[in-house]
Amino acid sequence: MSNGKYLVYGAGYTRNLRDGIRIFDFDPETGHVSYKNSIEITNPSYITISHNKKFLYSITDDGIVSFRLNPEDGSLEKLNLVDINGMRGCYISTDYDDKFIFVAGYHDGKVTVLSLNDDGSVGSITDEIYHKGAGSLVDRNFRPHVDCVRMTRDNKFLCATDVGMDHIKVYRLDHNTGKLKLADIVRCDLDAAPHHIKFSRDGKFAYVTNELKCTIDVYSYSCDEEDQPSFEKIQSVLTIDHNSSENACAYAIQMSDDGEYVYCSNAGDDSIAAMKRDANSGLLTPLFVLPISGRFPKDFAISDDNKFLLSMNNESNTISTFTINYDNNTIAMNGPFTDFYAGNCLIIHKLA
Repeated sequence: MSNGKYLVYGAGYTRNLRDGIRIFDFDPETGHVSYKNSIEITNPSYITISHNKKFLYSITDDGIVSFRLNPEDGSLEKLNLVDINGMRGCYISTDYDDKFIFVAGYHDGKVTVLSLNDDGSVGSITDEIYHKGAGSLVDRNFRPHVDCVRMTRDNKFLCATDVGMDHIKVYRLDHNTGKLKLADIVRCDLDAAPHHIKFSRDGKFAYVTNELKCTIDVYSYSCDEEDQPSFEKIQSVLTIDHNSSENACAYAIQMSDDGEYVYCSNAGDDSIAAMKRDANSGLLTPLFVLPISGRFPKDFAISDDNKFLLSMNNESNTISTFTINYDNNTIAMNGPFTDFYAGNCLIIHKLA
């Protein structure tokens, strides 16, 4: 890895505990993590770090909590707590100017937009949109469930995946008011359940995990002179193989810092899939699907040199760490489990 000090921020459900966010030192030579300290917060289902690397935001039962991130030691100083006028969210992200923060509401099918202040604290709600309609699976996808909200790389449109409605709503963001206006709807396959979306660094391609189909759909993305977005599906790749569990569900997705690899975790199957990415075409070539030695890899992180993988295993209450070998397409566990109760989210962060 590049020179510098690295930390791991993890977030998990608390139930009878108090410290929902835990901070670990990360050794860039071995891939090992060691406990550093923790933050008292209730049931953080997702965390994100601002694009300017100065602030960390967390979902909690009571809304969103903002923290100032100390660039020297990575400690977190609480700034404020803001209510989102709805049920606890499942995903948050900021726009690329760090002017707004977006919340995905799985339980109430809601997209919430809030302003961000210059000091990094969260401001007021600028827009809130409830998805409407009925899905196709009565036992699962019978109503809207917003699972992920991310801006396109050109910072023009907010993409909201709806696992219940089998589509992705594309909203135009007004950067002055923080209001959203529907610009497009990307229709996914019936019963696909689009979960998370990730964009390539150049912004030309989008990668979407489909929970029930166990696939990654690859889309080309462009925006015309009239500011109309265009998404075209160019590939669909399985995230599992013939040895996989029948109850597997594609879940979290990550892309390596250099854009050469795309990874996906599979719940139920308890595995990680790795794929080689062609930078010009955006297309993926499967490399391997291998177990992560834990139950329900709800999130994971890849080191910036593509050498190490950390898996947050929600149901086995652990973080497992691996060394990745691309020459023979294997991962090897490189240390003992790290205890982490009901983990939801994991970030490797390099201190400035």
